[in-house]
Amino acid sequence: MMTNTPDILKKIIARKEQEVIECKKIISFDNMMKKAYDDRETLDFYQALRDKVDLKQNAIIAEIKKASPSKGILRENFNPVEIAKSYEAHGAACLSVLTDKDFFQGDDQYLIDVREAVSLPILRKEFIIDPYQVLEARVMGADCILLIAACLSDGEMEILAQHAMQLNMDILVEVHNAEELKRALKLPLIMIGINNRNLRTFDVSLQTTVDLLSEIKDDILVITESGILSSENVAFMHEHDVYSFLVGEAFMRQDDPGVALQEIFKG
Repeated sequence: MMTNTPDILKKIIARKEQEVIECKKIISFDNMMKKAYDDRETLDFYQALRDKVDLKQNAIIAEIKKASPSKGILRENFNPVEIAKSYEAHGAACLSVLTDKDFFQGDDQYLIDVREAVSLPILRKEFIIDPYQVLEARVMGADCILLIAACLSDGEMEILAQHAMQLNMDILVEVHNAEELKRALKLPLIMIGINNRNLRTFDVSLQTTVDLLSEIKDDILVITESGILSSENVAFMHEHDVYSFLVGEAFMRQDDPGVALQEIFKG
């Protein structure tokens, strides 16, 4: 963990450290590794996004998220499979499934069930700090993992990325500021997520993505995260040549999340 990690992340990471210890008692690292390498082929998460972005089409990672520490319950009537099917039917390129229980009311089973129900590539949205969690993600059916730069040292990011690549999984590294971006770019990345939410204050500014774009080479796919709530927000990102989005909250609060996706990204 980084010394300047935001307090909310420190709490989450402390819990994750305990979770990993508990999980390893149930299934050992070696047994989890065997399950991971025996599993199905992965889907190409990156390419599903890149194909749309190259055509200047919206490449949407639609998120399945019941709650968050900053906003509380986002959706009372929460059926992950129904939500996933609606997203798929209304144009999502990929899915993101929250598996953290204590802070986001997610569950590993949500990802397992969604994998069986849809054919889109899936990101395991989790606070990954240990290679064991990468193996878990592969076994659950994820095609991509999230690495949050604010949670991890350079060495930790490198080790986790290597494990993911060995499992033929894609890696989305999330950053919020120039320092985190500089660290992330030391990795052999093909895509990077810019979180517009400040995890210290929970304030959101789309300008965060814009300010960091100039530091990223054109061949790296940029995904803007948080704060995309309207078609106007989407148009603002298009003005800056950003066509890939990770969106959850705006969809979760609507009756049909897939219809909400189609409405916000109608242009």
